[in-house]
Amino acid sequence: MQALIYWTVASFLRLVTRIFFRTVEVVGRDHIPRAGPLIFVGNHPNSLVDPVMILSTAPRMVSLAARDGLFRMPHLMPLLWAMRAVPIKRRQDQASAQGTVDNGEAFAALHRVLASGGAFGIFPEGVTYTDSELQPLKTGAARIALSAVKEGIPVVLVPVGLSYRRRDRFRGRVLIQYGRPVPLAEWAARRGEEATPKALTGDIELALRALTINASDFDRLRVLDGVRRLYVPEGRDLGLAEEAEITRRLVEHWERKREVPEVRTLYHDIEGYLGVLEALGLSDWDLRKPIDRLGWALRVTRHAALLFVALPLAIPGLVLHAPVLFFATRAGELLIDRDDVKATYRMMVATTLVLGTYALVAAGLVAGDPSLGGVVRAASVLTFLALSGLAAIHVLERQYVIRHGLAVLTRILALKDQLAALRAERDRLRRRIVELAGIHTDPSLDRIVPQRELVAAQP
Repeated sequence: MQALIYWTVASFLRLVTRIFFRTVEVVGRDHIPRAGPLIFVGNHPNSLVDPVMILSTAPRMVSLAARDGLFRMPHLMPLLWAMRAVPIKRRQDQASAQGTVDNGEAFAALHRVLASGGAFGIFPEGVTYTDSELQPLKTGAARIALSAVKEGIPVVLVPVGLSYRRRDRFRGRVLIQYGRPVPLAEWAARRGEEATPKALTGDIELALRALTINASDFDRLRVLDGVRRLYVPEGRDLGLAEEAEITRRLVEHWERKREVPEVRTLYHDIEGYLGVLEALGLSDWDLRKPIDRLGWALRVTRHAALLFVALPLAIPGLVLHAPVLFFATRAGELLIDRDDVKATYRMMVATTLVLGTYALVAAGLVAGDPSLGGVVRAASVLTFLALSGLAAIHVLERQYVIRHGLAVLTRILALKDQLAALRAERDRLRRRIVELAGIHTDPSLDRIVPQRELVAAQP
């Protein structure tokens, strides 16, 4: 029975995340063993959204190791029960803890999950965070795993990298990367006497760093992501995983080559270029193609035409859902000051209000006509409202594109000479990036964008 409830909840969460996020890209799902004791270890940048992303994308039933404070929140208890969550005590949450806390009962529960051939997920950082890189990992996940191996349980570990673009915003993008599985019995045999929780924690950190983007600060990450945008030729569409891998390599190369004069100079020139764009209210994407007033006007017109086609269906959805989304967004801004929690709060509030509204509509229709025909009519109305809600999302996204396009078109008309100079500067920066990439990149490295394609795309 609980398995049926679990998969029902997982399917519902999958629907919610596909609505909340514009893009959900999953890479490496084939790395996940379909049977046997399994531990997912992930980074933890986005509160309760992180376990939801694993639950809604993994092809396994997954129990969760969750901080015990969540179990004192009545509104979360049904969800935690459905997800078969196990409470874990954290030292920072235990006001009376002296030195260590006793998680023996939790460890025993997770051992039982593994012994039964099940899977559980855990976040070794122990806290969510807003920094631009991984936080120090706790050894709890490694201790659980290695103690299970000593009991003869053939545990496999799968690292999970979670990367969000605008993680606290509605209709952002998220990348979930499942790394290669690590059979821990083989790992322990290979490491011998060095097979300690500390050593395994170190290897888990290396695996997570290979699946996430880590920079010393957000300004550096902003500039290097700008380098990535300049580096990739126009017309070359990349998935989130490829974008993340290029940015990850750029961060690594910057740390190794930052003292090279021409690399450092290029970095500061790109930083200045991005600063000018920000001051003008533009992005690099706005300059990716030659500046064309007619082209921008036609693009805005096309989006406006599509908006008006969808608008009739979207109006009921806008009337019903827009207040809910507005309230959830404002509540997240006013009541929560942590960026790593805002997305969770908004998703929970919006989902609860939408479901509550649908329930009231259905109850009102059925109360007016309790016959089978009334029930069918209520189901039809709810289906229409759901479709109208999806159309409303489409309309809201289109109107944003139109507003941005009109703003860019206005700047093109007002700043023609300045934008032409910026476009020329962009071309010069691209040439320098490609040149330095050819000089400083290991030729044996498998290129996501081949050097010959970069050279051919030179302006």
